[in-house]
Amino acid sequence: MSDAPATHVNPLRDPADRRLPRIPEPCALVIFGVTGDLAKKKLIPAIYDLANRGLLPASFVIVGFARRDWGDETFEEMSREAAKAHARTPWREEVWARLAGNFKFVQGAFDDDAAFDRLDATVDDLRITHGIVGNAAMYFSIPPLAFPTVLKQLKRTGMSDNRQDGGGWRRVVVEKPFGEDRASASELNELVDQVFTAPDVFRIDHYLGKETVQNIFALRFANAMFEPIWNSNYVDHVQITMAEDVGIGTRAGFYDDNGAARDVLQNHVLQLLAIAAMEQPNGFEAEEIRTEKLKVLRAIKLHDDLEATAIRGQYTDGWVQGRPVKGYLAEDNIPQTSTTETYAAVQIGIQNRRWNGVPFYLRTGKRLPKRVTEIAVVFKEAPHMPFADYDTTTLGNNQLVIRVQPDEGITVKFGSKVPGTGMELRDISMGFGYGETFTESSPEAYERLILDVLLGDKTLFPDAQEVDASWAVIDPLEEYWESTKPEPYESGTWGPAGADLMLQSSGRRWRRA
Repeated sequence: MSDAPATHVNPLRDPADRRLPRIPEPCALVIFGVTGDLAKKKLIPAIYDLANRGLLPASFVIVGFARRDWGDETFEEMSREAAKAHARTPWREEVWARLAGNFKFVQGAFDDDAAFDRLDATVDDLRITHGIVGNAAMYFSIPPLAFPTVLKQLKRTGMSDNRQDGGGWRRVVVEKPFGEDRASASELNELVDQVFTAPDVFRIDHYLGKETVQNIFALRFANAMFEPIWNSNYVDHVQITMAEDVGIGTRAGFYDDNGAARDVLQNHVLQLLAIAAMEQPNGFEAEEIRTEKLKVLRAIKLHDDLEATAIRGQYTDGWVQGRPVKGYLAEDNIPQTSTTETYAAVQIGIQNRRWNGVPFYLRTGKRLPKRVTEIAVVFKEAPHMPFADYDTTTLGNNQLVIRVQPDEGITVKFGSKVPGTGMELRDISMGFGYGETFTESSPEAYERLILDVLLGDKTLFPDAQEVDASWAVIDPLEEYWESTKPEPYESGTWGPAGADLMLQSSGRRWRRA
């Protein structure tokens, strides 16, 4: 099966006509763990938003699988409440009326053979009752430890098979984290490959569905002014930040087993790095983009001195957004002896011609002053400054900052003369914001990614090789950190002092977003 989108081709359609969107074939979306927060707050609302935008086929069914003692009507009512509460687009009864009646629920546990037999029969019946011709995507909104059990059940029942007799495709969507280290990820990849064919496996990283991340391709490859200076000749360093002002919430069990590096660095941050640093692909087919990202991930090299360049921390009591918050060890269900990091900052290099000698600083943390995700490209100083030193005391390096969230957009920071009789120079910023420029709001990441799954478009989904290359970066960090304790930092600050020292040792400093 190829990566090509599974759509019917209209011979009368002009490829340049963007008014007619791609619509998937009739199909079902089977959601395992449909009673969880991800389904309620993201998946169901995204499905409604797609329907509201006219992007779902007329024959589309949502099948929920969970332990709850629900029926079809209860599941539909829960979905209605979730969509009304969390959908991005306005609520319209006529849109919901088209979805109503297309909700099916199957009760059962993941190790219950009889429940999966009922699920198989339910999906098979939909071929006749709803005309889905056997097409179904299986969404794993479940803990990673449950993946193997569900995969084995799908193989046993044959639900993972592309139905050659009656037609139809079968795909699987796997949420991160994909494994907990390189070895477990490899084992899981092997298991998935035994159950589904490689083109039918969609490893979802919702950051790649964000408009601002996709706009990096446009920024770099559709403009002549940026790419010539996007290299070590002009770039001093790059900072990638994913900061959160919240704590761990209800994720204590998962988070304490994984920590910031496994939860965020291994997937979100390294994917942002790969897109920002990759070479121009020959085209925008899935395989072309994955090839260039993989080259970057395999060229990553950690610094030899991990003590100075691999910093981790753990938040303590403090104040965030004007309210007091408790420290990590005071969170519910967190052991007092926990050495799990809630902050990680790492310096890495990329060993290729474009980026040799340019440090990339990656950081992520919880209970920081604000929520922000950004990529900051910091350029070198001008080779010669004919101005007096006292005229440039407040002048810094030029910067190009890509704001992924919130306040999505791009900011360019450069020096300008201050009005007056002297030649005083000062940094100023010029910005572009999505909300101010475009009348249509950006789709949620899950809207784009669910639609791509149903279309069979894998462009925005990491493959097994990317996952393996990412773990090859993280595993040495985890091995080094295993014998250390995280450095405490007060909630509401920008992390431990060691992270600041990491940059100060080379005369640099973190951006205050």
